[in-house]
Amino acid sequence: MSVPKVVIVGRPNVGKSSIFNWIAGRMISVVDPTAGVTRDRITQLAHHGDRYFELIDTGGIGIVDSDDLSDDVERQIEVALLEADLIMFVMDGLMGVTPLDLEVAEKLRRIDRPKLMVVNKCESTRTDLELPQFYGLADAPLLQTSVKANRNRKELMAKLVEMLPPAEDTEAEEGEDLSAEPEMKIAIVGRRNVGKSSFINALAQTERMIVSEIAGTTRDSVDVRFELDDKAFVAIDTPGVRKKKSLANDIEFYGLVRAQKSIRRANLVLMFFDATKTISKVDKQLVEEIEKYYKPSIFVVNKWDLGLEGRMETEKWAEYLIKTFASMRHVPIAFITAKDGKNIRKLINLAQAVYKQGRIRVSTGKLNRVVEQAIDRNPPPMRRNKRPKIYYATQVATEPPTIVVKCNDPILFDPSWKRYFLGFLREGLPFDEVPIKVYFRPRSEQEEDD
Repeated sequence: MSVPKVVIVGRPNVGKSSIFNWIAGRMISVVDPTAGVTRDRITQLAHHGDRYFELIDTGGIGIVDSDDLSDDVERQIEVALLEADLIMFVMDGLMGVTPLDLEVAEKLRRIDRPKLMVVNKCESTRTDLELPQFYGLADAPLLQTSVKANRNRKELMAKLVEMLPPAEDTEAEEGEDLSAEPEMKIAIVGRRNVGKSSFINALAQTERMIVSEIAGTTRDSVDVRFELDDKAFVAIDTPGVRKKKSLANDIEFYGLVRAQKSIRRANLVLMFFDATKTISKVDKQLVEEIEKYYKPSIFVVNKWDLGLEGRMETEKWAEYLIKTFASMRHVPIAFITAKDGKNIRKLINLAQAVYKQGRIRVSTGKLNRVVEQAIDRNPPPMRRNKRPKIYYATQVATEPPTIVVKCNDPILFDPSWKRYFLGFLREGLPFDEVPIKVYFRPRSEQEEDD
């Protein structure tokens, strides 16, 4: 199970960023009385006791942005809500219910996710007399808080953890997957006319969709369920994407949006490349999306029969991909010819293996032995006249494997050493082909809030 996500939403200037910083325990989001300062989603790993969750701050809903970014803010919020395991709906206890609060409530009513209403800026108990007006806004528990007066922080943290999805056990034998393997969702993405529909047809062994040499014939994302060796899969096919500057109409624009959405909802992404063409800006954009969401993936070089005719070698293409996407060198590479069904079964078997890697838990003992080996081989260098120290590490989630490293001060760890450390973890743990999230956290953080 991945780290659950708590998304903070509400109209502008109700204190969302203040609550975000309050829970995180440090200044991360910019706090400013000007409405709309937070435009992008900002994330932070937070915890209460031994339960970790990812906190996501968003821009205000319904804001008219001074720089005309209102549509971008709305999309950021929509993405965050689609990912949310729990929605924290924040309102202002001093202002009371406003028309914009009602608009936010209406948007949230259509989203089937657990919700917690938080009435902020309740500096004194006198404000509590105004609480009844908020109760009808959502079918959700309500809690009053004050960041300024440090009121009810412990109660808020406890309520958030209570409302999160049930936690898995945190210990397992090395390599053990704690839950039955669910149906795997595979997103198939790439630029136009790269052979995605031909691949889908080869999988399903039926003409489920139009196969055509006309670029961009698939406009909508289509889920195709298929079975291989008595295991069920869902393939998410998406429209081909072309460069933004050549987007001719809304259909092409939404093709890009759908490809990004498919990546987010998938367990694993097959990123298709055309063996006869160079890597494009669109390819790079899609890989960035895969990397941003820590999705296990496979680089699939299609039309390999044509590549061979052009005297292309697998080693050269692999080197080309690694050089272009240096931060994704862990991603396995497959060479197929979709229209002939060549290497299709091998690709699906590889996809299964990569997916399983992302669901593995390692024991704390095994993890810390690898951490000690990494430090012994290459100790972190002194910084600010201080010696960085790692006390212990623990895996707190899967999909992607998420590791929290308790240390004396995260700032002391040089970025280059962190890259070395991540690479060593990848080699020493069964995560050599999947993304890993590593968080450095000070051991002095309070495990239980006072």
